[in-house]
Amino acid sequence: MTERVRLPDAGWLDAPALARVLAVLNHGGEEARVVGGAARNALMGLPLSDIDIATTAVPEEVMRRAAAAGLKAVPTGIDHGTVTLVADSVPFEVTTLRQDVETFGRKAKVAFGRDWKVDAERRDFTMNALSISPDGVVHDYVGGLADLKARRVRFIGDPARRIAEDYLRILRFFRFQASYAHGAPDAAGLHACIVARDGLRTLSRERVRAELMKLLLAPFAVPTLVVMAETGFIELLLGGVPLLASFANMIKVEAAAGVAPDAVRRLAAIGVFIAEDAERLRARLRLFNAEHERLTAVAHRWWQVSPALGEAAKALLYRLGPTHYVDRVLIAWTRAPRGAADPAWHDLATLPARWTAPAFPLKSADLMARGIPKGPALGEAMRAAEDAWIAAGFPQDEAALGRIADDAARGGAVL
Repeated sequence: MTERVRLPDAGWLDAPALARVLAVLNHGGEEARVVGGAARNALMGLPLSDIDIATTAVPEEVMRRAAAAGLKAVPTGIDHGTVTLVADSVPFEVTTLRQDVETFGRKAKVAFGRDWKVDAERRDFTMNALSISPDGVVHDYVGGLADLKARRVRFIGDPARRIAEDYLRILRFFRFQASYAHGAPDAAGLHACIVARDGLRTLSRERVRAELMKLLLAPFAVPTLVVMAETGFIELLLGGVPLLASFANMIKVEAAAGVAPDAVRRLAAIGVFIAEDAERLRARLRLFNAEHERLTAVAHRWWQVSPALGEAAKALLYRLGPTHYVDRVLIAWTRAPRGAADPAWHDLATLPARWTAPAFPLKSADLMARGIPKGPALGEAMRAAEDAWIAAGFPQDEAALGRIADDAARGGAVL
């Protein structure tokens, strides 16, 4: 049953760049509407990021109209009907309505069409199949408005069929549950995900990583991850037992410390206890080098971190740098007996906001002038001098630095 309502606040449709693109596409017997995430978020009162457009016009006609109107057109996915139009430096993905001819995973064979209902029915979830005309009318062919009102993530049609078309939809089901839903997951959808669970093994690690990282930042990640743990998905994805309490605490201590939510740090909270965990996650999710380095740094003796460090916390911050320091402190905090309201842990976590580690002021030339030749002995003497400088509380005065250099040179001469 088709349902149409008027968008309560449609002022964003009048933004110059969007209005210009819609005007180019909406004449001469062709129609264009805003679709996908922008339509969903507009109805939920959430921020809009990228705005996607669907149209009855075929890609060649879209590009012809863009050229005539002076818009830049980039055939970003023209074989699948997608052209990116750029108006006033703002990009819009414009895709011709489609219908599936054959479906076999990500390589579905499609044909262009003109039926909005058929195009909506080939999408993944009901809340993602809404479309909005330039006049602010919302078109719903699959019950998306009711599901949106109920904050329910529901597959369109047969969940098993939707999942078989692309197994990534299993992870998207959980990500959208964590992002928008209230209450327990849709029973039919969850059952279909469980039945098709092994299909996740066929996906590239990069696609799995991208979905998981988004899920970890979602507002309802905790209850969703609990369901995923109970149904075996987390162990399948991470290859280990999830540390759910640490993850839930991480959300609290990030807020308490006033630091932005961070997907890598949250991945460490749920999946890293020792260094081997960081290595396993790197392999399973094909993490970027910088992400793997952060997980490894977290795993290194996080259990030795506590407010009892006192002034030694500055030495830790100096050696780790602000990012790795905050990561390790917050991980330790999530696994400590005291909760997110503890002021001592708060002071420890926020040290980088109050103190900036100075640069080590001594140079190789300072020790060479004291008789240490170039080579391994100089490197050892520099490390000894830096250790002594840190232990002395990072002094900057010439007298203290001279004593440290003298002591390091004497020790280096023995090496």
